[in-house]
Amino acid sequence: MSGPRPADSDGHWLRVAMRDSFDEISVLGVQSFGLIEMNRAAQENLQYCPQDLCRMQLPDIAPDLDVERMQLLLDGLRASEGGAVDLETRLVRKDGSAYPVQVRFVLCKDQEPPALLMICKDQSAGQAASAALGQIEARFHAIVSNTPGLVYQLRRMPDNTMAFPYLSDACHALLGICPERLHADPGLFTALILPADRASYLASMQASAEEVRSWNWDGRLWIEEWKDIKWINLRAMPRVLPDGGIQWEGIMTNITQSKLEQTEIMRSREQLAELSAHIERVKEEERTRIAREIHDDRGGNLTAIKMALALLRRRLPDDPALTDKADYVDSLVDRTIESIHRISVDLRPSILDFGIVAAIEWQAAEFEKQLGIPCHVASSDSDIDLPPEQASALFRIFQESLNNISKHARASSVQVRLNRNQRGIRMEISDNGTGIAARDRQKPASFGIRGMIERANALGGSLSVSNLPKGGSMVAIRIPLPAASGRFNTTVKQAKKSSHE
Repeated sequence: MSGPRPADSDGHWLRVAMRDSFDEISVLGVQSFGLIEMNRAAQENLQYCPQDLCRMQLPDIAPDLDVERMQLLLDGLRASEGGAVDLETRLVRKDGSAYPVQVRFVLCKDQEPPALLMICKDQSAGQAASAALGQIEARFHAIVSNTPGLVYQLRRMPDNTMAFPYLSDACHALLGICPERLHADPGLFTALILPADRASYLASMQASAEEVRSWNWDGRLWIEEWKDIKWINLRAMPRVLPDGGIQWEGIMTNITQSKLEQTEIMRSREQLAELSAHIERVKEEERTRIAREIHDDRGGNLTAIKMALALLRRRLPDDPALTDKADYVDSLVDRTIESIHRISVDLRPSILDFGIVAAIEWQAAEFEKQLGIPCHVASSDSDIDLPPEQASALFRIFQESLNNISKHARASSVQVRLNRNQRGIRMEISDNGTGIAARDRQKPASFGIRGMIERANALGGSLSVSNLPKGGSMVAIRIPLPAASGRFNTTVKQAKKSSHE
């Protein structure tokens, strides 16, 4: 503090207030507007010592408040009843830097001589915050204006009423409703949702609110303005409000085109699956026809030739050359019959007529006999009812699995499990070999696994290939049970009975 103090008997309270205040408080003379006294907050901010201040006037620290302007202000204070005036100006520090202040001038009329009290609030932090907020808002609006969707806030009050505190300018382009209408009537948005999708919208909102987790919903809206249905994706993050309500901030985007493309892709995949199933069915039918034709026609002819050849041999003269020739032809016929039998089995094993379990066990035995690798089959049922199409497909998958094991696995044993339950049939083929690497499954020419998957999908089932924890791999196939399986079971049993007879 410096300079003479106001001559009042009650000045003690003023000095205490000035000392303890965070505001900058100065006492000015009403004649020359000289600085009589200044509290510590003002001294520190203006960077002046008490000795400097006692020789200074108000315009020295407030250039905008010259003597003429201050005289007018003082005249106004004398004429007013309240004796206070507020204004904004800037103060200049000793180093030349300036800062904005909010100033209140109070005329102390009861003082002798009268004094002018100047109370200043530094506005630097507030203006800096306002400038920073302005920059943030400018960046936010720039981001929102370039976002391909509707940026919004949705608030649900404790009484379950809804409000949209914020809607970006894309509101009309997406929903066909201007933001003002949606602000006034938030229920318009729910009314846009098709009745079939409204329940899932409300359920996903409730789940997001209860668990305070992200909200992600796809649904259809009826846009009245364009008489059109539009798919939208809604993504938002919730936060709990102090009053117990929930507010989501997020974005809505138009996903109509991607949904149409997704539908078209699914339709194309379904058509491809149907075509693949049809090709496999035609292939199996053709294999069956060729196998039966070879077995019945060619096999019958060769049997007749062998019988005729046996008759001719008995009537041949005792000529070693002719006997050798007849023996050669006889062995040639035997080899041809064996070849026809092998080709017929490869085309369609007749063992399939006795059921899938019998066919799997037979193929496992053939695999073990040819490669010397033990192949054990365990089945929950001795008979599993399957129509010919499903039995053939499951059998072909099993054959391809064994073929892959023989070529790539380097296994020493194979385990096959075939189970039936109420949901369907599950077959697992596992080995103790080297397993299968992920890159091998993605090879462009990996048609074996791809073909097995397509066969399983065509049956309405699924197929997976995985590595086992202790080494080796497992192929797991699941297919649904066919309808009216009892009738097929009777057919299988009748075929077995006829074969035994």
